[in-house]
Amino acid sequence: MTKRAKPIPLHIDYLDIDGRMVPVTATHNPRARRIIVRVDLAAGSVQVTSPSRRGMLNALQFAREQREWIAERLERVPPPVPFKDGEIIPFRGREHLIRHVVPRRREAAGLGPVWRVRSVDTGGLPEICVKGHASFVQRRVSDWLKLQARTELNEKALAFAADFDVRPSRITLRDQTSRWGSCSPSRALSFSWRLIMAPSHVLDYVAAHEVAHLRHMNHGPRFWALVEEAMPNYEAAKKWLEMHGPGLHRYGADPFGRVDEDDDEDEA
Repeated sequence: MTKRAKPIPLHIDYLDIDGRMVPVTATHNPRARRIIVRVDLAAGSVQVTSPSRRGMLNALQFAREQREWIAERLERVPPPVPFKDGEIIPFRGREHLIRHVVPRRREAAGLGPVWRVRSVDTGGLPEICVKGHASFVQRRVSDWLKLQARTELNEKALAFAADFDVRPSRITLRDQTSRWGSCSPSRALSFSWRLIMAPSHVLDYVAAHEVAHLRHMNHGPRFWALVEEAMPNYEAAKKWLEMHGPGLHRYGADPFGRVDEDDDEDEA
């Protein structure tokens, strides 16, 4: 199977939105059917996708014409929360304090770069502890969360696959703002690693949703009946994602580190 090329950032510009200089990343994606403007909920930036390299200037001009819409969307974007010492982030639906620590040499020998300390041991919030230089905290917390997400989503997806008597061709993690999971015609499942920050029943729902598409590649009655069989209270998880899901993108935000793909995979 030929690996699909991702759109490549070609240009970074800025828009003046009510006195605020908003970064605009322009990209070329030949699979796009039209010029697409998106506001990145994680970074408060704008992404413009053009189906043609020659149309890049037109794409940037199109974004400028959408100032009012962009301004309205930006009002909904909460301030970003970096992964650094003292910040509070959700993990499995519960607030955790990030703490940069410098353990003694004997203690450090038995510890990995990141570990979790329960609230019963801290006397307050549970903690995500990170050792090493302070500049490592952002990357190490991000890598740790992705590892936890990969482990959990692999386990859940394979368990639902066994229940539904299906088998995915592969399971991958991504970081996109437009979807929480997807199932491709090649039976490949993809999930957002940010689901590890949501409550466990929400992660379970997205896993069940996408695995169910291996049986029914649509959203018909039989599909939803299968999801309900696995998750009788799936509506609560679906509603949680609608209300609180966008807020998960504010954590560990990178203004220029991600390009959202425009593809035909099914959305959760």
